[in-house]
Amino acid sequence: MTLKVSVPASLSQAGKDYLTNKGYTLIETADQSAATLAKEATDADGIVLMTEPFPNSLADQLPNLKVIARHGVGYDNVDQDFWGQRGVWVTVTPHANAATVAETTLASMLMVSKNLVEDTNHLRQGDWDWAASHKGFDLAGKTLGIMGYGRIGRMVAKKAAALDMKLLAYDPFAKDDGLVTLVDKETLLKEADVVTLHMVVNEETTHSIGAHEFGLMKDSAVLINFGRAALVDQAAMQKALTKGEIAHAVVDVFDQEPIPEDDPWRQVPNVTLTPHIASNTVECMARMATDAANEVARVLEGNDPQWPVNKLS
Repeated sequence: MTLKVSVPASLSQAGKDYLTNKGYTLIETADQSAATLAKEATDADGIVLMTEPFPNSLADQLPNLKVIARHGVGYDNVDQDFWGQRGVWVTVTPHANAATVAETTLASMLMVSKNLVEDTNHLRQGDWDWAASHKGFDLAGKTLGIMGYGRIGRMVAKKAAALDMKLLAYDPFAKDDGLVTLVDKETLLKEADVVTLHMVVNEETTHSIGAHEFGLMKDSAVLINFGRAALVDQAAMQKALTKGEIAHAVVDVFDQEPIPEDDPWRQVPNVTLTPHIASNTVECMARMATDAANEVARVLEGNDPQWPVNKLS
C-alpha cells in the first residue's frame, strides 16, 4: 500500500519531488488549519508542517500519522511531548535557514540605520528633501546585542563582525567562542544599540521581552524580531515604540498571522513590518522542504529521524 504524506500546496517543488521520487502519494492542502487537515489528510502517514497550530485533537482525525516534520526550526505550534506519547516523531530542519535568517537580520539593520524605506517612500511622494532632516546612523562603533546564541545567533555574529560593531550575546547555555562577549540579559539590553532576538520559545522566554525590558533599553535602540512572536509582549512593544522608549523595531512575526486590518501594529509609525519573510528565499525554501521531506522519508522507511525534538514513549 502506498504511503501518503500531507504537504502544503505552497511547499517548494524540491520537497514535493523528493517525496514523489521516493514513491509517496502527496496530499496537497491549500492551508493547514486543523479543520482542513481533519477533512483532507485523514489517512496521512506523515506531514510537512508550516507554522499553523497543530492541535492535539488531530490525533483522532489522523490515526495513521507517524511523523510531523516542521518546515523550519521553531516547533512551538506542536506539543512535541504529547505526540511522542502517541508514537509520532516531531522533527525540525536546523541547518536549512540559519544563514538566510542571519542575512535578513543584517539587511534589516542596514535598512533601518540608513532610513532606506522611509527615504524611498518620501521620494515617491515627491519629497526629495525629507532625507536631509531625517538622517540615519552608522553601525560601525555601535553595539549589537544578540539574544539567543544558537545556530542563527552565531551566524548573525559572524556576519556582523564585518561591520565593525561591538558584539554582545546573551544565552545561558552558550560558551565563549571569542567572537562575542557573553553578558547577562540586563547588561545587553542596557548597552545594545541594536537588539536582535533568536531565542527558542519556552516557558522562560515567552513574553520575556516586555515593559520592564523596554525600560532598560536606550531610547535610541532598535529591536529586531525575526525569531518568534511569543518572545515579545507585543502590546508592550507597541506602547514602548509609541512613547519613544525605543526608536524603532523590525517585526516579522506576529501573534496573529496574517495580521488583521484593525491590528494595532498598523497604527505604530516607527516600526517596519514584514510578512514572516526571514527565510523567504528560493534556496532556503528548497533546503527546508527537502530536509523536512527527508525526515518524513526516514521515519516512514523505519529509521529514526536525524533532527527529532521529542522521544517516543
